[in-house]
Amino acid sequence: MADEKELTITRTFNAPREVVWKAWTDPDMFMQWWGPRDFTTLVSKIDLKVGGEYFSCMRSPDGQDFCSKGVYRKIVELECLVMTDSFADNEGNAVPATHYGMGADFPMEMQIMVTFKEQNGKTKLIVKHSDIRKLSEAELNDMQQGWNESLDKLAELLTRS
Repeated sequence: MADEKELTITRTFNAPREVVWKAWTDPDMFMQWWGPRDFTTLVSKIDLKVGGEYFSCMRSPDGQDFCSKGVYRKIVELECLVMTDSFADNEGNAVPATHYGMGADFPMEMQIMVTFKEQNGKTKLIVKHSDIRKLSEAELNDMQQGWNESLDKLAELLTRS
């Protein structure tokens, strides 16, 4: 689709691909880095199989919870994850973005594709967030900032591991 927007972020981590993969697929490790700076992730459930679901809730510094859920559409171990992405309530039911005070045009379901590429003992990670064509520039900028802050926290975690 010609008018499709995608947010693509590429990072190289100084860690083996197996470790970066585990950071995305192990709930305990995921909780340590997911969410923007100063957010904490309190819940992470991952059923890592095609058709399996994930669910996570992160808490902002002011105490507001933001939950999300999705379904794994494609899994190629150590290489690629493709999953849907939706806002959710605390029970894991999909909710519109307005539930969290965001615009009514925010999509109910988006897609995330994460690619893991081995590069001489490091890992090149490519995150593509798509199905976001209705997002405003401000919402897109907020999404990009949130991803970058999460990936900064991932980089910090990987240097400690």
